[in-house]
Amino acid sequence: MNDRVATPTLIDLTSLAGGAIDGHVIAVLERAGYPGLRVRHGYVVQRLLAGDRTVTELARSLEVTQQAMSKTVAELERLGYIGREADPADARRRSLALTPRGIEALETARRARADLMRRVRSAAGAERVQAAEDAMRAILDALGLGGRVDGRAVPDPTTP
Repeated sequence: MNDRVATPTLIDLTSLAGGAIDGHVIAVLERAGYPGLRVRHGYVVQRLLAGDRTVTELARSLEVTQQAMSKTVAELERLGYIGREADPADARRRSLALTPRGIEALETARRARADLMRRVRSAAGAERVQAAEDAMRAILDALGLGGRVDGRAVPDPTTP
């Protein structure tokens, strides 16, 4: 037996599951005709669900530079998932909003996650799923992210 090979811990499994879930949702989106979306785009989409925002507001809420946010916004615009509109009260202000295509992609991703959740509940049972959710919340709390997750205020860790 190799002493260096350890049984994966809850932390290991959580990390692996998070990446696998993200990959699954991105693959579902690709197959459904929504190419080019990446996990980091979801951070922007979550903020736009609450209402129109500017690049500056998005950058501030995600704790990234305005340059990094401008790049992400340009990608989403090019792909047709978000659009810009002039603010009627201030012509210098350009608000960003999800396009109908962006909303459709969001709904497709939500259905993919809900379907996966149904499959997990069916395989593991409601009690085990609840215990796992409690453990995930404990991990997030230990990292100081519990409240930020509930408020959808977690910054994108992949953007410098």
